[in-house]
Amino acid sequence: MEEEKKPGLEQNLALVEETLKRLEDPELPLEQAFALYEEGIKTLKSCNEEIDRVEKKVLLLKENGETDEF
Repeated sequence: MEEEKKPGLEQNLALVEETLKRLEDPELPLEQAFALYEEGIKTLKSCNEEIDRVEKKVLLLKENGETDEF
């Protein structure tokens, strides 16, 4: 059985951008707008988690063992 791959950061950011474009449509029904908004927030949360994970990994990989602010 093959594991389902989670979309990467770039894919999620592209999805957020597409969601924003769809939300700008003045003809979009309110109910669909709320659903898109909710999905966009979930995607942004996933992006933030991925960025945090990568940031922690970079901090661990510092050659001299010191951490610097980004």
